[in-house]
Amino acid sequence: MRARHKPWADDYLKENVSIVELNPTENKGKWKQIFTNDNPIHLEIGSGKGQFVSGMAKQFPSINFIGMELVKSIIVSTIDKVKEVGCKNVRLVNENAEKVTEFFEEDEVDTIYLNFSDPWPKNRHEKRRLTYHTFLEQYQTILKKGGKLVLKTDNQQLFEYSLVSFSQFGCTLEEVSLDLHALNDPTNIKTEYEEKFAAKGQQIYRCVCRFD
Repeated sequence: MRARHKPWADDYLKENVSIVELNPTENKGKWKQIFTNDNPIHLEIGSGKGQFVSGMAKQFPSINFIGMELVKSIIVSTIDKVKEVGCKNVRLVNENAEKVTEFFEEDEVDTIYLNFSDPWPKNRHEKRRLTYHTFLEQYQTILKKGGKLVLKTDNQQLFEYSLVSFSQFGCTLEEVSLDLHALNDPTNIKTEYEEKFAAKGQQIYRCVCRFD
């Protein structure tokens, strides 16, 4: 579903510079200075309305979280969610994942989350999938050695494609769950989409892979 245009979004981002990084390229290699601590940095690519990144920040206060969302009319909702939980260990970036290496230095990120990414089901759109090898190359650059990527999706085809992509790239699969909610994982923070799909009885898939 296309997000409704919000003409006031630009001004709202500028009004919330304590949460939104308006010039993230300037932060490359300096994110720990931005957070003023040496805590691990976790990045969610495609943070949507912010339920996951804000929930994780609340659950894990000793980790710094960065939510990257391309759609400006959606990231404004993320700002509100971060304000609601009142956590100081969250920053937001209104940018495209295709340029992720422009915002992070080598070995700067500890964990990357891909939650319910667009599956781009048509073969001609394969290069747009966030688990395509060109994206994995960028993730490998910014992740520390041994850094992890956590993928959650309701789309079986994307999940299977991603498992193959991770394996071919040389990643180590640490977890493969075909029914995440059956695990009753107390640390699992649900996204808005996850709640919606689970309520309809759809299976939620999760995998964790390590970049060595």
